[in-house]
Amino acid sequence: QVQLVESGGGLVQAGGSLRLSCVFSGGTFSSYTMGWFRQAPGKEREFVAAIRWFGDTTFYADSMKGRFTVSRENAKNTMYLQMNSLTPEDTDVYYCAATDELLSVPRTHANYPSWGQGTQVTVSS
Repeated sequence: QVQLVESGGGLVQAGGSLRLSCVFSGGTFSSYTMGWFRQAPGKEREFVAAIRWFGDTTFYADSMKGRFTVSRENAKNTMYLQMNSLTPEDTDVYYCAATDELLSVPRTHANYPSWGQGTQVTVSS
């Protein structure tokens, strides 16, 4: 069974940076497409970024383009999300997700069957 563990969240001032990590276990990491989502209380889980199993294709939500970078190290079973120029609107719980869908890169949370427990990111103004 796939297990995902996020880390790297915390409190940062507006304009600052954070790097989130997601460690994968319970399967062959290089065979999974990975995604990052975020969710505020009472709101639907929102797509942030995704990266194809091979690492050659990435997608971002419009509001994250140019500020966030998703990457992966298949040898370390780890995916990353580098977040720069953070604003208070980026305050959320951030989740990593995995799918064995290889032909496309899903950007909807319903297409990811495996999830981590989330890591809180708080950006102060």
